[in-house]
Amino acid sequence: MSEHRRETRQRVFLKGRIVFNNGSSSFDCLVRDMSSSGARLVMSDTATLPEAFDLYIPQKDRTYRATLRWRREDGIGVTFEDPARAPPPAAPDPAASEASVTMLLRRVSELETENAALRRLLASMAQGDSASAA
Repeated sequence: MSEHRRETRQRVFLKGRIVFNNGSSSFDCLVRDMSSSGARLVMSDTATLPEAFDLYIPQKDRTYRATLRWRREDGIGVTFEDPARAPPPAAPDPAASEASVTMLLRRVSELETENAALRRLLASMAQGDSASAA
């Protein structure tokens, strides 16, 4: 897929908020790869998205107008239509936001546990290689 991109995306781990329906619908996501022209987003559930929506990234205090380009089980790819703008969207519904954050935190915890298990497996494999070399 990278051959279709105009520029290289940088790996990031940023909280994002997808906003549509004139600000009346929104949910949280994670921004995993990003460039000035697009991003790869990971969501906690398979939501139905419009072709175009706003992507607000609080850490950058920027809102990007995004167009959906592709969708896979592990996330979506978007391109940015115009330069980012600074004003954040309207305040989200706290209950919905809390549920999304809880799901994202649970998923991050699951991934950290999996990462730790893989590190232990690699360490045991490395010890096995050193023992056979001796």
